[in-house]
Amino acid sequence: EVQLVESGGGSVQAGGSLRLSCAVSGYTASGYYMGWFRYTPTKGREGIAVVDGDGTATYVDSVKGRFTISRDNAKNTLDQQMNNLKPEDAATYSCAAARKQISMPFSPYEYYHWGQGTQVTVSS
Repeated sequence: EVQLVESGGGSVQAGGSLRLSCAVSGYTASGYYMGWFRYTPTKGREGIAVVDGDGTATYVDSVKGRFTISRDNAKNTLDQQMNNLKPEDAATYSCAAARKQISMPFSPYEYYHWGQGTQVTVSS
């Protein structure tokens, strides 16, 4: 059974930091894209940071310079360091893993395996 389990969410004040982690079991994600997505009722699910099998990371503009995604293929984990958090970063964050080569890494429809999500709250 494939499982992606996130940890590290919580509540912080604006300007604070959190580190999210995603542990993958039952599946070897190396070679394929992994990403962090977040969900809010107003914006829906959006991809914010993705990393390809070689470790090259890409970010959406809203988090660029503040968030850092990283993967450890040996440990089968995906992390995201989030600094200078803003109230608009509040969301449910989920990690995702593709199981084939994909062409639109920020589209949630490209990903097959998902974690259950972890809540991030940012107070102003």
